Amino acid sequence: MKIVIVGAGQAAASMAARLRAKGHGGEIVVIGAEPAAPYQRPPLSKAYLLGQMGLERLLLRSPEWWDDQNITLRLGEAATGIDPARRMVVTDKGEVGYDALALTTGASARRLPAAMGGELPGVHVIRSLADVDALAPQMQPGRRLIVIGGGYIGLEAAAVACKMDLTVTVIEAAPRILSRVAAAETADMIRALHRAHGVHILEGTGLSHITGTDHATGVALNDGRELPADLIVTGIGVLPDTALAQTAGLTLDNGIATDALGRTSDPAIWAAGDCASFPWQGKRLRLESVGNAIDMAEAVAENILGGTTPYHPRPWFWSDQFDAKLQIAGLGTGHDRIVTRPGDGQHGGSVWYFRDSHLIAVDALNDARAYMIGKRLIEAGRSPAPDTIATATDLKALLA
Repeated sequence: MKIVIVGAGQAAASMAARLRAKGHGGEIVVIGAEPAAPYQRPPLSKAYLLGQMGLERLLLRSPEWWDDQNITLRLGEAATGIDPARRMVVTDKGEVGYDALALTTGASARRLPAAMGGELPGVHVIRSLADVDALAPQMQPGRRLIVIGGGYIGLEAAAVACKMDLTVTVIEAAPRILSRVAAAETADMIRALHRAHGVHILEGTGLSHITGTDHATGVALNDGRELPADLIVTGIGVLPDTALAQTAGLTLDNGIATDALGRTSDPAIWAAGDCASFPWQGKRLRLESVGNAIDMAEAVAENILGGTTPYHPRPWFWSDQFDAKLQIAGLGTGHDRIVTRPGDGQHGGSVWYFRDSHLIAVDALNDARAYMIGKRLIEAGRSPAPDTIATATDLKALLA
């Protein structure tokens, strides 16, 4: 059986490795539009942007590994269409046939529309190696950076820029930062961390447009203010890359819709990672995380080879900002109670999410112990009473 994987990121690398580990001896082809072999994305906005990590350390596997595993990498080759009837992927360099096809196309950064100045030189996003290679030379000490969007990517970029001695302002249209992904209590800790390092955060502040004609010169806000800038980073979320799936007539629903095994509406086509949504607790879920890219890709690989095990996510995330680490386990969506615990240091602590008295998530800032205990409790389906979490002197005892 010839298996073709389109999209050469974390999910593709994990899927290819699991296919070989499970004994698949047939042909495996990975097609990726970027010229680089599959690499880690999280360090792009942190260590790579800071110049602390080179490309060779970003790579998920060495060039020798791909050769040893007899996996064909077709890099710098963009897939442009799928012909399901002929089981053929069409690329800008020809056609590639398949017996089974896996789409691990990931997601792309949302961009501001051209009418708002989103395409002006000096406006950057952070999603790919090329994005950061374009941004890094502009991050010079003393320059003024405006970050549009107070989510994790925007805040990570703000932290790095501050470390590089830029003057940084973050603009968030919602009433607070991290409004879509974290509780107000977590946002409070992160806001305090940034302000302690000199980052200026404007919340509840709408953007009218980016100013400038030949190059971005700043931003105009909805309240009439104009802020000057030497460069701008937009961190306003991502969109699942579903263009190929659409050409194949696959069902789309918040990404490429799959069943519990990872199979799409075409029985010969599968999907995994940021681009795929799957059934979970009576609804469809799409996760944008390294953990999901790895776990779902490995599960789908086994099902391509004949397995019948539904994919059950174990969500976990992290974000490094300044010298602080935010670790997240579970999904806090739909919580109805929050319990907080202080940490040991000035910037730290944990936020515990409950729904119907059931523990569903924990955010831990500089508190690895709380994260690990919370993660183990969530994965085991165990829920200590909220008041017990709040008053426990020894969290580890909750595991007993």
